[in-house]
Amino acid sequence: MTAIQKPENGWGVEALDAERRYRRDFLTAHASARQQWIDANPYYYGKVARLLSHVIEPGSSVLHMRCETGDLLASVRPAVGVGLDISRPMVEIAQKRHPEFEFVCGDPETYQADRKFDYVLLSNITDVVDVQALLENAAAHCHHRSRLVIYTYNYLWQPILEWASRKGLRMPTPEPNWLSSGDLACFLNLAGFEPVRTFRAILFPKPVPLLSWCANRVLARLPGLSRLCMTSVTTARPVKNVRRPKDVTVSVVVPCKNEAGNIADAVRRTPEMGAGTELIFCDDKSTDGTAEAVRQAIKDNPDRNIRLVDGPGICKAQNVWTGFRAATGDILMILDADLTVMPEELPLFVEALLDGTGDFINGSRMVYPMPDLAMKYANLMGNKAFSVMFSLLFGHYIKDTLCGTKTLWREDFKRIEPYIGAWSAKDLWGDYDLLFGATRLNLAIHDLPVHYQERIYGVTKMRRVFWNGVRMLRMFFAAWRKLRQGYY
Repeated sequence: MTAIQKPENGWGVEALDAERRYRRDFLTAHASARQQWIDANPYYYGKVARLLSHVIEPGSSVLHMRCETGDLLASVRPAVGVGLDISRPMVEIAQKRHPEFEFVCGDPETYQADRKFDYVLLSNITDVVDVQALLENAAAHCHHRSRLVIYTYNYLWQPILEWASRKGLRMPTPEPNWLSSGDLACFLNLAGFEPVRTFRAILFPKPVPLLSWCANRVLARLPGLSRLCMTSVTTARPVKNVRRPKDVTVSVVVPCKNEAGNIADAVRRTPEMGAGTELIFCDDKSTDGTAEAVRQAIKDNPDRNIRLVDGPGICKAQNVWTGFRAATGDILMILDADLTVMPEELPLFVEALLDGTGDFINGSRMVYPMPDLAMKYANLMGNKAFSVMFSLLFGHYIKDTLCGTKTLWREDFKRIEPYIGAWSAKDLWGDYDLLFGATRLNLAIHDLPVHYQERIYGVTKMRRVFWNGVRMLRMFFAAWRKLRQGYY
């Protein structure tokens, strides 16, 4: 094999172009042997493939920049897959191995496709001459619901990896960029992305009985030690795609169970939002005349889009799903019929979605002072405890998991719906099904503080606090197993 000489120091754009040619020629020289190195390490690459298939939804459209031999692209099972690499021989190898996908030769910093993708997967970002240009070009291939997925290794492992290359245990590579997680977050923000979540895996990359299991299934999951894992996958979302209120419609789903005295106030106090707002009252087989109160509100407010939907009479969660499935708006909102969350604050949730603050806006009652009777002490303490637990699960702080007011795009609910009921215990309220599903899809979840007030009519439906807490714990541990451990 002909040795590839690293270019001498130069100046300006010419120096960067020379560095790009060097890296392309280096990869071309090793292209024929690349698959042999991959096949020689099935344990490591099998875990990487499993992690990526956990992050990327099967059946999506995927653009994989620096795809090498195409195996990782194939592992995520895309409906439409395009692989890009800087080395033509590598592209030819990938096309031969995976003819069902399209592979092209080009520079990931400047490549232009004729479409946008659900996922843009970046590999070998430590081998890119201009990381900022790469990320900005990746943004050009994203639509407003796309996810950027960056697969890389922990720069703390660089001395070990260099030693492995010298000893013939790893394919030689050019000198990498020293890119910490903080550096990557900075680059992402400059390119118009918000980091959503980072997955870390593989403390020990070789299969050694008991040792590998202990390192990768136990130690790699511990806070602190997980930062030492060799491999990381960061997901990010584009935040520059701002949508205008006049371009979206809103559905406010109001689950009702014996809330007749609150219906008129719910209609009066809920503002019109976006290009139009439909109020969907889901009456869950009330016995106090709630359905009649909704019908009267429809007569009294002919200028409002008010609908009555019959709930299944099972639990609040099933009642909410009935309303969501009946909704026609682009944005779905939940407003509890007790009106303890002020309907006047609902426009804040819509604004947060429209300006790109998050994909899933979660109300938080734990910021502003609340009246003494608004929430029982046991409920308050339980909510605080679950806040800590779920913040560990989600990878970012969430203050209130059980606030009934939640807002998301209807298209995202359709993606969440297959995961409803997949978390061991049945969710009677729907909050956890939504939060877990949003986390599974790498949606950006953000809290929005609300003013929580006492209910005026009716009685609380949150009873049997202890047993509900046990049910939530079961769901938490099932979600932990699937969301944080399922890819190991």
